[in-house]
Amino acid sequence: MTHPVVRVSELEKRFPVQKSVFRKATDFVHALDGISFDIPPGGSLGLVGESGCGKTTTGRILLKLLESTGGQVLIEKDGEPVDITAITAKDDLKDFRSRAQMIFQDPFESMNPRRTIYDTISEPLTVQNIGSVAEREVRVAELLQLVGLTPPESFIFRYPHELSGGQRQRVAIARALVVDPTFVVADEPTSMLDVSIRISIMDLMLKLGQDLNVSYLYITHDLAVARYMCDRIAVMYLGKIVELAPTEELLANPRHPYTKALISAVPVPDPTIERPPVEIKGGISRSINPQARCRFYDRCPFAREDPCNTNDHPPLDQVGEDHWAACYLVEEIASGAAVADTGDDRSPEPANSRDRSRT
Repeated sequence: MTHPVVRVSELEKRFPVQKSVFRKATDFVHALDGISFDIPPGGSLGLVGESGCGKTTTGRILLKLLESTGGQVLIEKDGEPVDITAITAKDDLKDFRSRAQMIFQDPFESMNPRRTIYDTISEPLTVQNIGSVAEREVRVAELLQLVGLTPPESFIFRYPHELSGGQRQRVAIARALVVDPTFVVADEPTSMLDVSIRISIMDLMLKLGQDLNVSYLYITHDLAVARYMCDRIAVMYLGKIVELAPTEELLANPRHPYTKALISAVPVPDPTIERPPVEIKGGISRSINPQARCRFYDRCPFAREDPCNTNDHPPLDQVGEDHWAACYLVEEIASGAAVADTGDDRSPEPANSRDRSRT
């Protein structure tokens, strides 16, 4: 039986607010609140949603750069799942780092400006005690060739400031793949690049993913990028996954009001096409101690007092073949029975600066 490379089950992360030595924290930012998904070998999952919904926090927990508050993260090792949230020994953590890597958003800030390209790419090999100095230099040259920085000898001993943004991101990709990981978290790797070179970086990642059988968790706020890069898409809102489906199915047949709103906001390059917008209310709701109800209640045009406000956040239920949505009214919305509320009595209270956490 083939296990998923990654299986996340009821993952939680809560950040305390105003914690001190003499006072226990009573308020928490619910960055992640019981999310679950899996990624098959060689597959890719896109996490999309507004800033602050928990996308980057998810990626960092999956690479153990942050500790979770609850739940499980199972990462495949030799065909068997291993719960990385329980890893404490340094040797076990070092072994995990050889199987999971990250491509960061900013290709300049994620590199030491005083280290050469060789030093940057070869560092994982040094940490993992792989090969001699000569063998590492050969391996780095192979990776530079693989990511399109040719000839390698003209790049290997240069510094990050001597490269363009696209070239630096290719170096970041090479660094992530140098130890042959099976799983890579890509945190908006093209968002800081010129539009003209984004497609070449995405094509490179797709090709390397297929050739090396690498599974991706691709974090982005751009649905067009998610469509190009990912087999499946999970839509996040305030620490919850509200819809999960194969990419084309989700874009062609969105079932959750928030997903509909995201898709309606994407510009269409045809002035003759008119697409009615899905009206959602106000700004993003409070993430500190959220009420035990649907997280999208304050902004949803279809929300009702019962069941939306009187019950906990809806579970992620199956609404089609491999299509899941978290909404009590999903069937009524699909059939047209649900009517949008044009009132403004449920507008969320304004979020202040302490409500926002970088996720």
